[in-house]
Amino acid sequence: MDNKTDMHMNTGLKSGGADAALRDLHQPEPQEFDIRITADGSWYHEGGIIGRPALVKLFASVLRREADGSFWLVTPVERGRITVDDAPFIVTAMTVTNPGERQNITFTTNVDDQITLSTSHQLVMRTHAAGEDIRPYVMVRDGLEACLSRPVFYELAALAVDGPDDDTLGVWSDGVFFTLVSG
Repeated sequence: MDNKTDMHMNTGLKSGGADAALRDLHQPEPQEFDIRITADGSWYHEGGIIGRPALVKLFASVLRREADGSFWLVTPVERGRITVDDAPFIVTAMTVTNPGERQNITFTTNVDDQITLSTSHQLVMRTHAAGEDIRPYVMVRDGLEACLSRPVFYELAALAVDGPDDDTLGVWSDGVFFTLVSG
């Protein structure tokens, strides 16, 4: 690439940055995609399971949640609403470093996101979408949550200690106490 071409390509980015360039793109017309994420984290298209993990990860990378709670797959050329039964992701593994009050708990999701339980990625206990029982959720990114799988929650519960005020059970991570009870 010659210097003239390089200068031309960089001009747009220098004037407003990559975020400004993306905002200036024409917004695609909203569509309804026949894609559904079930409560167990499985992705379906037109009723058939999407069995390729790489494709699920690609879709997950463009997943967005709007202020009204709706879920969308958004690319520069397409924008489609999808159905999510509960949380779009499932926590499938957990690692703990520095056990005790200084410990860090890191979760891995079904799409290989790794998040450390912290003030930015908080754990909340609430009734899940079907309203049957209380479940643990953790914020992954931009309004997108992961529900902890039952085995991971049992592993987390095994770490439970009395809280700072001694009347709640929970876990420490990143210097913050997270309760394991609803409310």
